[in-house]
Amino acid sequence: MLTVGEASAAIRSAMPAAKTETVKLEQAPGCVLQQTVVAERDQPPFDRVMMDGIAIAHGEFAAGNRRFPIQATQSAGDPALKLDAGHCIEIMTGASLPADADCIVPVERIVVTDGVAEIEADYSPDKDQFIHPRGSDHAKGAHLLTAGARISPMDIAIIASCGLTGVTVSAAPTIRVISTGNELVPPGKPIEPHQIRMSNGPALVALLARHGFTDSRHDHVVDDKEVLKTRIAEHLDAANVLILSGGVSMGKADYVPGVLAELGVEVVFHKISQRPGKPMWFGIGKAGQAVFALPGNPVSALVCCRQYVVEALNAAAGLREKPPEFASLAQEHVFKPDLTCFLPVRLVSAVGGQTLAMPVQTNTSGDFAALSGTDGYVELALETTTFAAGTGVVLRRW
Repeated sequence: MLTVGEASAAIRSAMPAAKTETVKLEQAPGCVLQQTVVAERDQPPFDRVMMDGIAIAHGEFAAGNRRFPIQATQSAGDPALKLDAGHCIEIMTGASLPADADCIVPVERIVVTDGVAEIEADYSPDKDQFIHPRGSDHAKGAHLLTAGARISPMDIAIIASCGLTGVTVSAAPTIRVISTGNELVPPGKPIEPHQIRMSNGPALVALLARHGFTDSRHDHVVDDKEVLKTRIAEHLDAANVLILSGGVSMGKADYVPGVLAELGVEVVFHKISQRPGKPMWFGIGKAGQAVFALPGNPVSALVCCRQYVVEALNAAAGLREKPPEFASLAQEHVFKPDLTCFLPVRLVSAVGGQTLAMPVQTNTSGDFAALSGTDGYVELALETTTFAAGTGVVLRRW
């Protein structure tokens, strides 16, 4: 049975890399960038005025002049004018600095009378004030974005500023989520006392969407070996990532591992030394499809999806791995089994700025209602049984 670290490494080693595609700018948010975005021009592309007011030659003010006839008005988007000696130009925020001007006096510090702007007696402007120099943010040709970042709204602004209408990104995986079990009944359908509502599939689809993987569909398949074989084969043909929930343990009706083997899906591993989620199964299909068979208990399914499926999809997309996030346990926790414990937590901020992880107990791995309000889970190493308050632990946010 693999450890948590060994299971993650095995998945990453076997997981095929995503293909790339070019998408339009409006389709790019949330995608993983797979190109270098290069600055089209200096930024700003000209000496940019940062304040409404007047543009003057500072040397004339330093020589004692406080009154400047208004030569002209220049707005943002207008070609830069040339400042005449002894004059000023009314200027607007965002405009290009007029030639021979090197100081902006804010409109609040001048008085205009009969076309002449006079600087207030108690105000002394500095040379180059309120001027955003050309190229001071970055120069033409600078590498502003590189491959491996998930494109944010701020990145969209950068891409647009570089004149690009589209970018190369990792192609989104086509994902199919299958819930197995005769006992499952979808919301809105009549239900018998011995049946349960289907919750795993919708929850897994929502969790994937939260991480940017939106091309996923859910299906329910009963515990019938031939039906499972037919439907799983259809989904293997339609998707490059298949996620199953349930039917993966050792019971007589747990057909999933055997069916996958008959369909040519090669097992990479079955079972991980962890709780919850020990029975997890992972394999690779004949066409390179990644197949994750998760336990049927809701807490186990959600933890395994976040811990392994989401991380594998991120790695396949070429997303740069971030340093691990840590928190401190808010109270002591005892876990005696010789397994890695994934403990749901609610985050609390301490006065000193420390992030505290407050354990949230679940009755069983089927107690999904207890997860509401949690922020994620922490990983407690299998070598230890008692984890004191203040222990630093790895945090995974949902």
